Amino acid sequence: MGLVLPEYGLLFWMVLTFGIVLFILKKFAWKPILSSLKERETSIEDALELAKKTRDEMAKLQADNEKILAEARQQREELLKEARVVRQKMIDEAKDKAKEEGDKMIASARQAIENEKSAAIEDMKIAIVAMSVQIAEKILKKQLEDPKSQQDYLDTYLKDVKLN
Repeated sequence: MGLVLPEYGLLFWMVLTFGIVLFILKKFAWKPILSSLKERETSIEDALELAKKTRDEMAKLQADNEKILAEARQQREELLKEARVVRQKMIDEAKDKAKEEGDKMIASARQAIENEKSAAIEDMKIAIVAMSVQIAEKILKKQLEDPKSQQDYLDTYLKDVKLN
């Protein structure tokens, strides 16, 4: 029962030992322990503050990145729109130029056809006149083979001349 109900002497020595240990701890260990705890608390607070600042900076950077991405998308859309407009303009110009060239070619072909037609008609007229002269010559040769026919033809021609 000595431990449950300690004697005064044991109690005295326990209190004295505890006091000495407490004095030694307070004199030599308490300040370094408290300063290290304070230092640890400060470093934790600094780390928390740094983490908060870093989080805020990351949020700001993320917002900036999203803003830059939105601007880049907008610029890309504008460039694509301009490219579409330029492409359509080039296509329209090419179509207009092709139509114009086609119209010129058609007009040139029509003119060439008209020239060829006129030349063919002129050649036909010359050929018809030459053929008519040959036919008339052959008819006249046949009709005027004998001298009596020649005399009758001259008389008829002379009568026509006097009438005019």
